[in-house]
Amino acid sequence: MSIVTKAKRQPPPAGREEPRFERLEVTDELITAHFSDGRIVSVPLWWSWRLEQATPLQRANYEIIGSGRTAYWPDLDEHLSVQGFFTGTPAPRPQSG
Repeated sequence: MSIVTKAKRQPPPAGREEPRFERLEVTDELITAHFSDGRIVSVPLWWSWRLEQATPLQRANYEIIGSGRTAYWPDLDEHLSVQGFFTGTPAPRPQSG
């Protein structure tokens, strides 16, 4: 007989917290996140079709919410998570039709 259990997400090692967003920059090519642990991670702008189609002013208008775990662009109703920067995939584009 075997027992199968779901793996639970492990907490960070003692003394190390999970990274949080500190600030973001969106250019015509990249979405760059600066994290609380000092990491700077960029993903291509096309990962977010909403940000790709947005104006520079809309791209600059974001909030960091959820204790630093999520970035939110209210003008675009776009959310990007810390987890998504490390393990995510590009946002699916709407189907044209």
